[in-house]
Amino acid sequence: MHGVVQSTEQISPTMVRVVLGGDGLDGLEMPDCTDSYINAAIPPAGATYGPVFDPREVRDTHPQEQWPLRRRYTVRRWDAERREMTLDLVVHGDSGHGGPWADRAEPGDVLVFNGPAGDYRPDPGADWHLLVGDESALPAIAASLEVLRPADRAVALLVVDGPEHEIAVESPADLDLRWVHRSARSPRPLVEAVEQAELPTGRVHAFVHGEAEEIRAIRAHLLRDRGVARADLSCSPYWRRGMDDEQWRSVKKQFVTAMEGDTA
Repeated sequence: MHGVVQSTEQISPTMVRVVLGGDGLDGLEMPDCTDSYINAAIPPAGATYGPVFDPREVRDTHPQEQWPLRRRYTVRRWDAERREMTLDLVVHGDSGHGGPWADRAEPGDVLVFNGPAGDYRPDPGADWHLLVGDESALPAIAASLEVLRPADRAVALLVVDGPEHEIAVESPADLDLRWVHRSARSPRPLVEAVEQAELPTGRVHAFVHGEAEEIRAIRAHLLRDRGVARADLSCSPYWRRGMDDEQWRSVKKQFVTAMEGDTA
């Protein structure tokens, strides 16, 4: 499938909102999840094929340096009536491939992708909800908070570089929103914030996604020290500090296996 960029908006110094539309989204079925994602295929610089392409065909007919680069993007919002998909994408200057694409995207540009897919939606039977993450998890966390009911209770701990990087987050629920800011004094501020947090009692449904080592530490803390049940914990390392996406994908399976063995 593919979408055509309808608009872009800088919503924080390191996040760009891209809205996709067009006939290429016809027939798209969104899963009933709040962490839905697409697998985007971004052509490298100098690609000789057109903006709309079949990634498998490109791999069969072009040299490897021409193959599109895969990037997983969380769907921030899907407007079924307007057939528009909103993506909130993290950008860090010219580093990587997905961020620079978002930074340069203009109306009329095309994004080819597979999917969507997803796994998580807040459990209405939980006593309360815990959502923890960094910028990479913000779209899914914001989407999750929006579907909670007024009677629901939620705590969200979100780490960003500073106050200017905070974005608007809304929820009909009873929400305790706690922003955490990175600093040189604290190498793992999100881990420390969760470990030191006063949290509600009762059965929690937790969503913990972000940087691999931080997520691993938070997962172990919630299972060992907070008594969170494995079945009530959605935990995924989206990225790993010091690695690009290709490097991370090559070792992610082994990392997740080791992470799950921490509390076996």
